[in-house]
This record gives sequence, C-alpha cells and structure tokens, in this order.
Amino acid sequence: MKSKKLELSRGLTAITVFCLSSAAVAQETATLDTGDTAWMLTATALVLFMTIPGLSLFYAGMVRSKNALSVMMQCFAITCLMSILWVLYGYSLAFDDGGSMQKWVGGFGKAFMKGVNVDSLSGTIPESVFAIFQMTFAIITPALMVGAFAERMKFSALLWFMALWLTFVYAPVAHWVWGGGWLGDLGVLDFAGGTVVHINAGIAGLVAAIVIGKRKGFPTTMMSPHSLVLTLVGAAMLWVGWFGFNAGSELAADGTAGMAMAVTQIATAAAALTWMFAEWAAHGKPSALGIASGAVAGLVAITPASGFVGPMGALAIGVLSGIGCYFASVRLKRAMGYDDSLDVFGVHAVGGIIGAILTGVFVDAALGGAGLAEGVSVASQVFKQSVGVVATIVYDVVVTLILLKIVDAIVGLRVTEEQETEGLDIVLHDERGYNI
Repeated sequence: MKSKKLELSRGLTAITVFCLSSAAVAQETATLDTGDTAWMLTATALVLFMTIPGLSLFYAGMVRSKNALSVMMQCFAITCLMSILWVLYGYSLAFDDGGSMQKWVGGFGKAFMKGVNVDSLSGTIPESVFAIFQMTFAIITPALMVGAFAERMKFSALLWFMALWLTFVYAPVAHWVWGGGWLGDLGVLDFAGGTVVHINAGIAGLVAAIVIGKRKGFPTTMMSPHSLVLTLVGAAMLWVGWFGFNAGSELAADGTAGMAMAVTQIATAAAALTWMFAEWAAHGKPSALGIASGAVAGLVAITPASGFVGPMGALAIGVLSGIGCYFASVRLKRAMGYDDSLDVFGVHAVGGIIGAILTGVFVDAALGGAGLAEGVSVASQVFKQSVGVVATIVYDVVVTLILLKIVDAIVGLRVTEEQETEGLDIVLHDERGYNI
C-alpha cells in the first residue's frame, strides 16, 4: 500500500513539474508586442528618411550647383539597389547563423527572405519589420560614402562598387557585431552602428577618394557649397531621423530606447556647439556649415554608445567628438592633402572611432552608464572596443581597395576632365539640378 502511495506521489510530482515547466516555456516563447511593433515601424521610416531626403539634401547643398542633382541621384539609386540586394541575400549574410562560417559571415538560409512571413518574429516584433529596419542601415552606410568622392565618380562605377561593397564589407562586418559573429562574442559594444556603419563608411570613403584622385583644381580652386540652406535642411532631417537610428536599435519601446533618444539629443547639441566655438575661435566667425557638421559629428559619435551611456557620458562624448572631428576635417585634411570632398572621413570615421572607444569608458555605472559586464573593467572594455575598431579598419581598407581595383578594371572609376568640368548632372544624367 505504501509502495502504491509512493508511486502515486511521484507521479503527481512529475505531472506538476511537467506542467510548471510547460508554463515556463510558454512564458519564454516570443510573442508579438504591439507597442514595440508600432515603435519599430516608426523607427524604420525615420531611418529611411535619413537617406532620402536627409542625406541627399545635406550632400547636395555642399557640392557645386552643376553636381547637385547627381549627388541626389546617387543617394536615391543606392537606396533602391541596396533594398533589392538586401532582400536577395544581404539580410541572410548579415543575420543568418552561417553554419561553419558563423563567426565570420552569415549563410544563405534567409536568402530571398526565406522563412520571413506574417507570423515569424524577431524578439517581440515581426521579423519582417526587423529585416527592413536593418535594411535601412544597409542603405545609409554606402550612401554616406558618396560625399567622399563626390563630383568625380562614374554612375555605373558607383552601382558596381556599392553592390560589391555591401556584399563583401557591410554584410560581414554587420554579422561580426550583430549577427552572432566574433566581435559580438568578444564583447564589443556597438549599439547602433559606430563600427558597422560609420567607421566602415568613413574608412571606405577615404580609400575611394584616394584611389579615384583629387577633383580637378583641388585644392587651389575655390569649391564652395552652392546652397547651405539645403545643407542645413538636410542636417535637420538627419538629426530628427537619427532618433529612429539610435532609439530604434533597442528594438523595443522601453527605458533603454528612451535614454538612447535623450543621449542622442545631448551629444548632438554639445558637438554642434563645440565645433561652432572652435571654428569661431580659429576664424573669427561661426559658420552654418560648421554647426551643421558638428551636429552630424555628435550624432555619429553617440551612435555606438547610445544604449549604454547616461546624460553626462553623452555630454562628454559630444564635446570630444566636436573637437576631434573639427580638427580631422579641417587641420588633418589640409595637412595630409587628400580630397575627401564632404569630410566623410573626418566626421564619420573619426567620430565613429571616438564614440566606439568612449563607449568603453562611459558604459561604467560609476559614470552614469548601463554598467559593465560582470568581471569586465573599463580598461578591458576599452581594449575590446579598440579591437573592434582596428579589425573593422583593416578589413575595410583591404577589401575596399580590392573592390575599387576590380570596378576600375571593369568600367573605370572616374569621369574625364572635360566631363568633370561640365558637371555630372548634365554629363551623366542629361538633366540639371537648376534650369535658370
């Protein structure tokens, strides 16, 4: 009798444990959160807004009037091309597990958006929303490069280069950091794209500018921006859209997203004022181009840190990026003599490096940040951040250089001197930005 009671007791215990385990599993199963989904739909639209019209107008205003339309056309075409390539295989290379190569690049398990349907989830949001949110990052990163070699690259060469660069540079580096790759495993912190987006684009832009060569007449010929009004409008659009970029990278409508938005505003304002005052002190007058450039520098620098630092950390990052990017774009560029037309390296690469390194400092809870991982010191986190920066730069330089040489062999990279003199609007597109 005791034996039967013991068996019954064990049976009931097993059933209870099974039921509790099933309930726990059910609770852990991802479910759709409508609030998170609504926010991410909005964030996705904001990030796309950064490229067209934000970046397009920001760059168009800074070039000469004979090239304004060509720059906008390049940004628009990149948006279309990257969207299709992302659907075909880019998303898979960045976010699929990759099998035996999973630490370095994704596989083709999600090619042609396989498995992405109405019911598939990524955390608490539809996977379709996550995929398109990430697509907007894959769009703006190569578009940023346009400013480095503006006014001199063939349109056909641009399309070839951007397609190859997405495939062999952007997607692998995105996988390293966000897709389960080796930098993420190492503990590198990049909340919204300091390494993946800005260092990647800034370094590639510099390599392209050097390989293509200087604009005709640079640096002796005056090449002033033709419409700083357009540039300021574009900068304002970038500023607003960047809230989707940074706060959206939390992939949820929560406190971290709120803090990411707050620190984005703080760092941007601090960097804009810092650049303005530095220029004022150096040249006697503050400029509209300077304050706009400073704002973008702050946006860039806070990007990797936005989900990890607090308000005072953001203030420090803003001030330091304003100083660093000002000197890189003005003094370093002049000393080195390279023709980075719209200061892509000085703002995006340098700002991204400053932000990535300082993320390792200001993530410390003692400095108002979210806190370091258990057993990790500030020094060791800064070392990890530095590894991520160096790895991205080295890989980017080598592969970008190879891709540029391939494209040059296929279609040629640069327009002729006569075409450059006439302007790319009419030469490449048979249209003009202004018919006056």
